[in-house]
Amino acid sequence: MGEFQHSIDEKGRLIIPAKFREELGSSFVITRGLDQCLFVYPMDEWKALEERLKSLPFTKADARAFTRFFFSGAAECEWDKQGRVNIPTNLRDHAKLVKECVVIGVSSRVEIWSKEEWENYFNQSEGSFNEIAEKLVDFDL
Repeated sequence: MGEFQHSIDEKGRLIIPAKFREELGSSFVITRGLDQCLFVYPMDEWKALEERLKSLPFTKADARAFTRFFFSGAAECEWDKQGRVNIPTNLRDHAKLVKECVVIGVSSRVEIWSKEEWENYFNQSEGSFNEIAEKLVDFDL
């Protein structure tokens, strides 16, 4: 959990906070996420997610479309000696990562956003968080 701001360099390298690096391990997967961001999974979480997605019926067009979207953008990554990850160009393009980035912890994954996209998303969604919580959460926070 948490929210951190970092810059991506011209070679596509981004520093991920140490607390997230520890949780992700030495090898992890980055893929296209929803809402114009990237999802980053530790290998064990990725394998569990892969198994769940494999169970979707391939005869359903929506299942095929989503699994194509999700898996075709996936890249197995490792840290460099400075604790940076080199994000592939296709993934940087998907998330509009150019300079300023926001790295957030979301339960079992990390998300990487362009600062502008994160601010837009947050500002547009902020007013509806109470309504969403009422629909989704059956206990007091």
